[in-house]
Amino acid sequence: MRPAPCPPALPPGHELGQTWRSLMGVAFDEACLAASEGDTPVGAALIGADGTLLARAHNKSIVLNDPTAHAEVLCLRMAGARLGNHRLGGSILAVTLEPCLMCLGALLHARVAGVVFAAADPKAGALVSNLDGANLPFANHRPWVLQGVMAEDCAALLKRFFLARRKPA
Repeated sequence: MRPAPCPPALPPGHELGQTWRSLMGVAFDEACLAASEGDTPVGAALIGADGTLLARAHNKSIVLNDPTAHAEVLCLRMAGARLGNHRLGGSILAVTLEPCLMCLGALLHARVAGVVFAAADPKAGALVSNLDGANLPFANHRPWVLQGVMAEDCAALLKRFFLARRKPA
C-alpha cells in the first residue's frame, strides 16, 4: 500500500495568503453562513494547483432537503462546472469538519490532491476518526491529509449550533 504524500506548502502566489489558516478561514466563513441559514455549520473551500480559489460552499442539506448537499460535494460540483472537468487533480480542499464517507468517495473520484480539515468527527469522520480514508487499499487515489487547522474555532461553532438546537423553546 502506497502512503499518502505529505501536505505541501501553499502554492506560490496563493491569493488568500500563505498559511493553511487563511484557506480554512474561507471555509469557516462558509460554515457561519450555513449556521445563519439553519443548516449544520460546515464550510469548505477548494483551491487549484496554482492556488486559485476554485469554489467555496457550505452545507445545504437541510435547506435543500438533499442529503448529498454537504459543503465538500457542493464545492466539487462548483469547481467541476467552472473547470469543465470532473477531475480536479492538484486541488486542495479545506473543510471545517472531517469529511464523512460520502464526501470521501467524492474526493477520491475527483482526484483531490489533499484535504485540510479542522475538527475531527468521531461519529462520522472517514479520513482519520473511523477510517483511514486516505489509504484505502482498494482505492487508486490517495490524497494527503492535514488535520487540526482552526480545530478549536470550528468545533466551538458546531457545539454552539447543536446546543442551540437542543434547547427547549
